[in-house]
Amino acid sequence: MYEKIRGIIVPMLTPFKQDGPVDYDAASTLVNYLIEHGVHGLFPLGTTGEGPLLSLEERKQLAQVVVQAAAGRVPVVIHSGAITTAETIQLTEHAQQIGARAAAIIPPYYFKISERALIDHYLAVARRLPSFPIYLYDNPGVTPNHLTKAMVFEIVEATENIVGLKDSSGSLEKLFAARQLRDNTFNTAIGPDGLIAAGVAMGLDASVSGNANVVPELVVALFNAADQGNLETARSLQDKLNIVREILQDGRDMSMFKGVLAQRGISVGQVRPPLPVANRDLFAQGWQKIEAILGTLEPV
Repeated sequence: MYEKIRGIIVPMLTPFKQDGPVDYDAASTLVNYLIEHGVHGLFPLGTTGEGPLLSLEERKQLAQVVVQAAAGRVPVVIHSGAITTAETIQLTEHAQQIGARAAAIIPPYYFKISERALIDHYLAVARRLPSFPIYLYDNPGVTPNHLTKAMVFEIVEATENIVGLKDSSGSLEKLFAARQLRDNTFNTAIGPDGLIAAGVAMGLDASVSGNANVVPELVVALFNAADQGNLETARSLQDKLNIVREILQDGRDMSMFKGVLAQRGISVGQVRPPLPVANRDLFAQGWQKIEAILGTLEPV
């Protein structure tokens, strides 16, 4: 039986060198920084990781670097979603080959397809790798194709290796309904960082938190408080995280994540064009405010 992933899963930033290539050494450093700050899992090559801006070979190499750097200390779920079914299968097969715990697949982007075509897309990948765990990943903010509750249930019913749902739509209802799947073993992960306290307190298994790239200790503390039923502490920590979210623009501008993280001493370069870079004065200002918030956390 598949063991659920619980806790804070970080959709890792992708480091780039100044002249453009992926900085694989910096990626290993980022893996160690995140694990040392208590995160429970890693999720490279998603939206926060600028995955669609990388070539297939870059995606494969970075996935392998992350799995090797994690070295079994935490589970690694590779985002293997792509615009075609063939590429999605190729990236998912690679995730299995390198020893990732699982893969997560966003619906194909750019072209709007029918619900039947989207279901068939997932079935084709799952049936090609019947022994490899796969997560559905719904994020309607970056693709015109959306996974409804009924579609999730149909896909899971027709496969054996779809083990969980990572949902960035903000639909707690869909995640709560999905918990009952596979005899109540279905793995559920909330996407929006503003819903961590509410979602975890109501029994969701995990949070895939972009802000945890920069403030992993705060997000881990929030998850732990909500998971342990300490709701007063969870509410307080959620309020602090909400301030950080506003400073970092909550992932709307990945350059804020990268620029402020560099102020912490973890250099990951900047975003890959055509993504824009924020005013660099904001990075130091943002870190100064965030550092003060981190200073209020209770020692672990």
